[in-house]
Amino acid sequence: MKAKVIFFTVFSGVILFISCGSRTSGNKHVFHYNETTGIGTLDPAFAKSQAIIWVVHQLYNTLVETNDALQIVPSLAYRWDVSADRKVYTFHLRPGVFFHDNDAFPKGKGRLLTAFDVAYSFSRIIDPATASSGAWIFNDRVEDKNSFKALDDSTFQLTLKSPFTPILGLLSMQYCSVVPKEVVTKYGADFRSHPCGTGPFKFKAWEEGQAMILQKNENYFEHDSTGARLPYLDGVKITFFDSKATEFLLFQQGELDFINDIDPSFKDEILTKKGQLRKDWQGKIILSKHSYLNTDYLGFLMDTANPLVTNSPLRLKAVRQAINYGFDRRKMIMYLYNSKGIPAESGFIPAGLPSFDSSAVKGYSYNPVKARELLRSAGFPDGEGLPVIKLLTIPIYSDMAGFIARQLEEVGIKVQIEVIPKSLLLEQTAKSEALFFRGSWIADFPEAENYLSVFYGGNPAPPNYTRYNNPKFDSLYDVAMVTENDSLRYKLYQQMDQMVMDDAPVVPLFYDEVVRLVHPYVHGFKPDGLNLLELRRTYIGK
Repeated sequence: MKAKVIFFTVFSGVILFISCGSRTSGNKHVFHYNETTGIGTLDPAFAKSQAIIWVVHQLYNTLVETNDALQIVPSLAYRWDVSADRKVYTFHLRPGVFFHDNDAFPKGKGRLLTAFDVAYSFSRIIDPATASSGAWIFNDRVEDKNSFKALDDSTFQLTLKSPFTPILGLLSMQYCSVVPKEVVTKYGADFRSHPCGTGPFKFKAWEEGQAMILQKNENYFEHDSTGARLPYLDGVKITFFDSKATEFLLFQQGELDFINDIDPSFKDEILTKKGQLRKDWQGKIILSKHSYLNTDYLGFLMDTANPLVTNSPLRLKAVRQAINYGFDRRKMIMYLYNSKGIPAESGFIPAGLPSFDSSAVKGYSYNPVKARELLRSAGFPDGEGLPVIKLLTIPIYSDMAGFIARQLEEVGIKVQIEVIPKSLLLEQTAKSEALFFRGSWIADFPEAENYLSVFYGGNPAPPNYTRYNNPKFDSLYDVAMVTENDSLRYKLYQQMDQMVMDDAPVVPLFYDEVVRLVHPYVHGFKPDGLNLLELRRTYIGK
């Protein structure tokens, strides 16, 4: 009890120092944001949700990372070599990178990072005892922990079972953050709240459900183009108000520097139907929009051996295509989302990825005449004889499902909407118990393979929730995974994407966008397609 009181006193002091410093003193610049979902852990081995990924990105580094254009660039590794058979990657580590100070180190001083730390961190991910949610990264791609080797202090080697071109994208994920063994060993399960990395900010305090404080890492290894050490900020303060309304009020009052996404309850107050700031807000806040690697879609179960499919008209491609043509994506995005997002009239691969090309992949746009023709060809003229089709969705997407159902009814397709909890929908789709369902796919890393794996016949559910199985698609996928030339690989991706659109196992709805409201005094705060929270070059200039 005494320890808890002492901690709370210290924590309160830190919050007071940081809050006052950022608001009343020109010497301290602290970035404030709110996390409505809370943060469950600071252990990168469990960096599954956006909330955790954001804070882990501040505390840790990976061998490689993505830049603003979603290209893979050096981070802890300043260069790497690839063997002729493209199975062995040798990474050369940047010198002079130190872990944050921690009691687990001699005299509490952070020690130099080595290749042995990388080998340990990756081995820890695949260790069943860790039970990391990121273990899938290396599934069927490495033999065992012996695939991770430190050749010396500054050279790390990764050996793959077979060539896999997107491997660098996987290594850029926060799961692959490098951690020190001594700290993990010292704290055990409590490492979740005693993080220690090499990142631009270091952990200071965390009162769960209240707030978290990160402070500038004065020894961070990166510098800007002028030679100034990063980061510019002195700290980060994260609050955990679970109400979006409260979050918006705090933003209005200047207590938060930005908010991510706009809650539907007040989107009409801020945005026009065309997605622009209303006049009342112009000049007061900045609306920041950027392509987000997320495709919202409706999925059909395609396993013809499943009784749900055998007895359903959705087994017919013409019916699935009719649904794709039967509603207006553009009108849906404008009226329901105030133009937040891009109508998905190309493929499943979203806008924002380098391989996206709407001229190469033709999807579906609103064409009720074509929808009726397809129904007629399937034996259901004007929908006659077509049974009611049940669509499973979750509460926050019920309005969208209702819009789609109303428009489909006009072409003769009757849809019954069943709203169920997200956990139940995930369970039913994983068990192939959902015939027609709403879903979304957010990229784990910036490569179209991440989206096409959703349709690879050899994959279970997840990610292949539709159980799509096309040998021609699988053959192209296998070739793409060993194709090093980006242009050639992108053409293969586009062929596969077109194949999926033609077979219609899904109904792409829209490609999402990152929408942020930011105060004008926040500078150097750039979004990217992964919606990472990038604060290294952010600064406050009121």
